[in-house]
Amino acid sequence: MEWIHRSEEICLAQIYLQNEAAYNCVAELGELGLVQFRDLNAEVSPFQRKYVAEIRRCDEMERKLRYLEREIKRDTIPILDTGENPEAPQPREMSDMEATFEKLEHELREVNQNEEMLKKNFAELTELKHILRKTQQFFEESDSERQAMDMLNADDGSPSHDSARLIQERGDLTAKAPLKFVAGIITREHLPAFERLLWRACRGNVFLRQAEITESLTDPTTGNPVNKVVFIVFFQGVQLKSRVKKICEGFRASVYPCPDTPQERREMSIGVMTRIEDLKTVLGQTQDHRHRVLVAAAKNVRMWMTKVQKIKSIYYILNMCNVNVTQKCLIAEVWFPVLEHDRIQMSLKRGSDESGSTVPSILHVMQNVKEKRPTYNRVNKFTRSFQNIVDAYGIASYREINPAPYTMVTFPFLFAIMFGDMGHGLIMMLFGIFLVMREKQLEAARIKDEIFQTFFGGRYVIFLMGCFSIYTGFIYNDAFSKSFNLFGSAWVNPYPKGNLTQWSIDTPEKQMFLNPDHSYFGGPYPIGVDPAWNLAETNKLNFLNSMKMKASVIIGISQMVFGVILSYHNYTYFNSRLDILYMFIPQMLFLCSIFVYLCLEIIMKWIMFDFSGGYTIFGYDYPGAGCSPALLIGLINMFMMKDRPKGFCNENDCKNGAIPQCHLNFWYPGQATVELILLVIAVTMIPIMLFAKPFLLRRKHLRLQKAVLRTPPVNDNMHENTVAILSDDQMVIRLFFITVKEDIKQPRRKLQQAVQIRSAKAAVWYP
Repeated sequence: MEWIHRSEEICLAQIYLQNEAAYNCVAELGELGLVQFRDLNAEVSPFQRKYVAEIRRCDEMERKLRYLEREIKRDTIPILDTGENPEAPQPREMSDMEATFEKLEHELREVNQNEEMLKKNFAELTELKHILRKTQQFFEESDSERQAMDMLNADDGSPSHDSARLIQERGDLTAKAPLKFVAGIITREHLPAFERLLWRACRGNVFLRQAEITESLTDPTTGNPVNKVVFIVFFQGVQLKSRVKKICEGFRASVYPCPDTPQERREMSIGVMTRIEDLKTVLGQTQDHRHRVLVAAAKNVRMWMTKVQKIKSIYYILNMCNVNVTQKCLIAEVWFPVLEHDRIQMSLKRGSDESGSTVPSILHVMQNVKEKRPTYNRVNKFTRSFQNIVDAYGIASYREINPAPYTMVTFPFLFAIMFGDMGHGLIMMLFGIFLVMREKQLEAARIKDEIFQTFFGGRYVIFLMGCFSIYTGFIYNDAFSKSFNLFGSAWVNPYPKGNLTQWSIDTPEKQMFLNPDHSYFGGPYPIGVDPAWNLAETNKLNFLNSMKMKASVIIGISQMVFGVILSYHNYTYFNSRLDILYMFIPQMLFLCSIFVYLCLEIIMKWIMFDFSGGYTIFGYDYPGAGCSPALLIGLINMFMMKDRPKGFCNENDCKNGAIPQCHLNFWYPGQATVELILLVIAVTMIPIMLFAKPFLLRRKHLRLQKAVLRTPPVNDNMHENTVAILSDDQMVIRLFFITVKEDIKQPRRKLQQAVQIRSAKAAVWYP
């Protein structure tokens, strides 16, 4: 059970992996999730590592899968997520997966391209249909107007008829000139500016007719509905025609050919309707085919994504390994818990067996590792949420005491002290029980809502907070802001019922007071707060807040002291005498001098001071509740070293009444001396806590530097006996210099030996 108290013991090991078994071994270690790989190629660029091509292939497959997922979500097709954890595919399966994803992407892009083209043609034909229909209405209206004018001209002459005939003759003269028109469609927002520019650019020599399309059209590019207007522009001359078309292009108005005769317009309209019906059929078939492809892909896209991510992670880990000089094996360095050595060994064996390798993978634990080791805290579904709370504030160093087990009690209890309501606590507890009892069903539902995931992840925290809130609510005697008289109140009503009735009629705002001398009988309430306090409108909050505040101070300071005691166990575990002398002892003295002293005063005030008074406390006569010590102001006076009277009465005589502001006086003998000593200790500990440890560490560092500078030069006669008298740090530096010097002198010695051998051979051949 040591892993609950401290982080697990971690060791560093080297793993020798055969090339053909490396992929499967890393996959097995990844499924186990108990090792942390070190990057042995940190100085190598990511683009120059061995498996960079495989990682790029995985990136390309991820891109294709993200494209498929985006298209599936666009069609609001539910993606199947069974929650299964598939095994990592073999390297030979990558080609099949790439081919499958390439085929799906190509097919989907081709279908989307065809669908977009069909939608564009459908939109153009729909616009042309509206143009032909509205244009026909324009010409029919003009024909009816001309017939009405002819009927007016046929009547007998009056001045008005003569003027109408004259206008008709002028119209006939102008009608003999060739009149052309351009028809098209423009968005409703651009119509006012289009009309204004057309009038100014053509100097009023054009005639514009317009009609709004009642139904909204769909933009083939974005798919959003747009409102458009049909327009027809009449003009004369070639120059005006080119000018009108340029203005239409500038406003992105769609211009369509429109026949001049009604018969041609009817025939063209019939052809357009036929083509629209054909396009609807083809477009529906295209959309059905696209939907079938996406539905089939939605069943496997999450599993495919998991497999690709596993493949990518495996090759990413393999890039962190060193390649042996023989190019036949990879060397990896991993951190892992010592207790999991056998499981890791079995995982490596399974990976080697799956790959068919005849050479097993070797796990070699490295000894005497001086590097800082990572922290690993084993968790389960109950402790995980509490561990996350602790890690949010900071992760403990290697082999330090893990605060999470103590947080399981302190965190919900401190919340309950603040919350303190049986009714609301019961609701929280029931909600936590529901999440715990249905955790398997809720996990299988795969709910992605962030707020729900927060509640579900902290289900055990919610359950414990509810349980502790019920307890503190019982202590506070509070349930939905109501109290329960379970054991009978010790307070009684001293007023006659008739007087109360009369007072409620005559003076309804009159406040009633219960004097403990006449209204309090019996002992304290057995558990918690007496329910009579719920009826007190004047001093209810003063009493309850004072009680809760004092209880919170005691519990909070107790937790602080407990944390400092845990740090002492850490210092003793690591044999850090410096931290014990200059961190733990000053911190404990500082806490005890101020805060623990305050807690003791709170407890003594609860035990020794009551309402009635009339007795002696520490040799001082205590007259009553008005003279009970004010601890907060007393703590301030302690820091100000303010002189105050001693006791509560003048010369121990309370017959003439208590001293004014007796609650601020010294209430036990020698209080001024004790508080002065405690204050001096607390102030003295502050610079020790802040500066002692850094100063000593810096002094040690400077001494080490001076010792290195005073080290004599290395010569050939220096042996291990010389090094043995030095300190550990100096020994490392000295051995480094010896090694460097020996490496420099080694080629010279080899050259001298070669010359001696060559001279000996020459002496043999040429005596």
